[in-house]
Amino acid sequence: MLTFLTIFATSFAVAFSGAAMPGPVMTATISESARRGPLAGPLLVAGHAVLELGLVILIVLGLAPFLQKGWVFAAIAIVGSFMLARMALGMFRSIPTLSIRTEGRVQGGANLMVTGAMLSLSTPYWSLWWATIGLGYILYSARYGAGGVVAFFIGHILGDLVWYSGISVAVGKGRRFLGDRSYRVLIGSCAVFLLVLACYFAWSGVHKVLSL
Repeated sequence: MLTFLTIFATSFAVAFSGAAMPGPVMTATISESARRGPLAGPLLVAGHAVLELGLVILIVLGLAPFLQKGWVFAAIAIVGSFMLARMALGMFRSIPTLSIRTEGRVQGGANLMVTGAMLSLSTPYWSLWWATIGLGYILYSARYGAGGVVAFFIGHILGDLVWYSGISVAVGKGRRFLGDRSYRVLIGSCAVFLLVLACYFAWSGVHKVLSL
């Protein structure tokens, strides 16, 4: 039992630390929570969790060598850059008509789950993390059977959930203090950040292709 608790605790700490770093899921959590309220973050994480559960199963079945190939990183980076750029441009186009007073409770929960999964897929360093750090954790946890892998996965997902839920509650509950102008600045800032990430991912993908 102590071993499982250790695996859980260390997995939680690593995931929480990683979630605290800025990225597409963080940006989406801020923008969607401002629009839809505190439940947006947990729904985004739910989609992220379903995707990662499938990935953990595939890694256990032998997917890791595939993820470590350079061309896989390049492909994810380039395709992901287009996905992020498209999302950013859509946010830019919506700014003139955005109003915090017209946004209500969470709607389209399934859509937010899909968004959470797709944003994870669009980040090349997500697959790289799972092919390196994640793989190491899984191999270590698997030494203690299915219970070890389960303890790792639950700790990992809870680390994400606690952080993003906290951000979502803070932003969602703070909507009452936002005016339309502040709301548009917030969404515009998120869009700029996503566009910068898209450019960086595109550069990373092209650089990897040229180095192959």
